[in-house]
Amino acid sequence: MGQAAKDLLQTSSSENKDGSGSSGKLRRDLKSRHLSMIAIGGAIGTGLFVASGSTISSAGAGGSLIAYIIVGLMVYFVMTGLGEMATLLPVSGSFETYATRFIDPALGFAFGWNYWFSWATVIPAELSAGALVMKYWFPNTPAILWSAIFLVILFLLNVFSVKGYGEGEYWFAGIKVATIIIFLIVGVAMIFGVFTGHPTGFHNFNLGGSSIHGGFTAVFGTVLIAGYAFQGTEVVGLAAGESEDPAKNVPKAIRQIFWRILLFYVLAIFVIGMLIPYTDPNLLKSNVNNIAVSPFTLVFQRAGLAAAAAVMNAVILTAVLSAGNSSIYVSTRMLWALANGGKAPRFLAKVNRKGVPTYALYVNIAIGFAAFLSSLFGNSVVYNWLLNCAALTGFIAWFGIAISHYRFRKAYVAQGRDLSKLPYKAKWYPFGPILAIVLCLIVIFGQDYTAFTGGKIDWAGLTAMYIGIPLFIVLWLGYKFAKKTKVVPLQECNFEMDE
Repeated sequence: MGQAAKDLLQTSSSENKDGSGSSGKLRRDLKSRHLSMIAIGGAIGTGLFVASGSTISSAGAGGSLIAYIIVGLMVYFVMTGLGEMATLLPVSGSFETYATRFIDPALGFAFGWNYWFSWATVIPAELSAGALVMKYWFPNTPAILWSAIFLVILFLLNVFSVKGYGEGEYWFAGIKVATIIIFLIVGVAMIFGVFTGHPTGFHNFNLGGSSIHGGFTAVFGTVLIAGYAFQGTEVVGLAAGESEDPAKNVPKAIRQIFWRILLFYVLAIFVIGMLIPYTDPNLLKSNVNNIAVSPFTLVFQRAGLAAAAAVMNAVILTAVLSAGNSSIYVSTRMLWALANGGKAPRFLAKVNRKGVPTYALYVNIAIGFAAFLSSLFGNSVVYNWLLNCAALTGFIAWFGIAISHYRFRKAYVAQGRDLSKLPYKAKWYPFGPILAIVLCLIVIFGQDYTAFTGGKIDWAGLTAMYIGIPLFIVLWLGYKFAKKTKVVPLQECNFEMDE
């Protein structure tokens, strides 16, 4: 770690001791176990527990496995690049900061607001999902009651200190990880005949004479769905700004990414594909409204676990709360970072005595609840447009990380710096970030490729799907023309930690 970074840690430590947060500094209170669990289980959610069923139904066991491997490869290179930058420059709001320093301040502005919007719109979506999950046990209670209760819980986890977010995520993620490990043990045992008395073997992998159902088109469509299951993986880079020892803890967390992708996504999809044929009609019905047909629930039930639906409902509730917890944390920190860099109203950069940017937190809570209320009244047009606008933002964030890393390494070498001095060095450069950039662009522009394959184009649906791209471009070019920004020359890229 550089001397500037050490000085920052010392400054942060002195603030922690006297309880002062008036300078606008966040506190490095996230422990190694917090960061590791955020990296391991932070992105595991309903995309895996529920939506994985539709991917297998669409592309078959082999096709869905290929799709998850492709997305996993893209995410791996995005995350290792993020790890390289975050260990040298562990700052909250990192995506905005890296794009500003290594590409163009205008792109930093656009990436920052894009990422904030992505997570701010997740808050009402998770409130709605939490209420739907509770309907399983309490079908006659009003949805707004559970949403309000969950919002209060998530607010309390985030308002007192970053440790609240860390602890909440540690336990939420721990439950999800434990569930997947148990699922994998049970599933592999079932493949070889344990529980059921008759092995399924690998018959479903070649069902119908092919492991890929629907051909290339189905695999490509599944890649798009699989991408959403990985959303949130990058949060560990943002949390690095509040890690107590980022030079040590961030590389440790990043090194777990490969194994997490292999174990918790690829192997889970493989087990589901082996045990449930893609022709099973239940796979298409799996959603938050119907936990009974989640592929995880189906596998547990076929193993003879009678309470599988109730247990998985509880697990999915933790996944929803985890996503809500992360959405409040991430949107708050990004808004703080934008304000701290002069790209948002300055009052949002103020923090309380515990180092929490409370004004940014209050704004996100208010916006999230207002958007949630808009989903309850009228025909939900505003709410649905918000979700459509946010649909691409996660992939745009990954694109921003990959291109920032490409420029980061080029600038580091151009300035004559020693690569061996990096606390963490990403492998396969420049192949890694270039592949991630290409795959991100394919996923972004291929979101609604089916609209162009039919006879008549649905322009309204197409606009709703791709509205996030012109919004991003408006943010980028608007700031660029207003501030007259230019691409930062490699020799002028700033590698120093701000005091």
